[in-house]
Amino acid sequence: MSITTAAPTADTQSTIRTAAYGAVSLLAAAGAPHKGIKNASIALTSATGLVGHTLSTKSKDIHLTGKNTAELAEQVLPALSAAMTVLAQQDSAEAANFRTTVLVAVEAAVQSGKGVPAPAVTAMARKIAEALTAA
Repeated sequence: MSITTAAPTADTQSTIRTAAYGAVSLLAAAGAPHKGIKNASIALTSATGLVGHTLSTKSKDIHLTGKNTAELAEQVLPALSAAMTVLAQQDSAEAANFRTTVLVAVEAAVQSGKGVPAPAVTAMARKIAEALTAA
């Protein structure tokens, strides 16, 4: 027996993609190593469930226009909270899946460098985690 969840709207899918890939962009802007960003992107495309389908779909609806880290964070952190809110309203399991997927991507980015992650990367990872629980 399979339980199906209603497909999210195009706007919701855009928010999910912007939030997840934006989180990886924020880590890159904070100085995460290239290998870590690559691993984080792989983590996003390795997601399962509705979130996995949404993140693996080729799309041009990810709009990250920040010219610096602060402007990027002003877009991405609220998108993370918004994605969690809308997913929690539709399916709490998919909300948990989204949170876990993004946190695995964050961990992949943070842990891929040699030695201890840079303080700015660690701080950004903490802000991303906080945004995922702010919903």
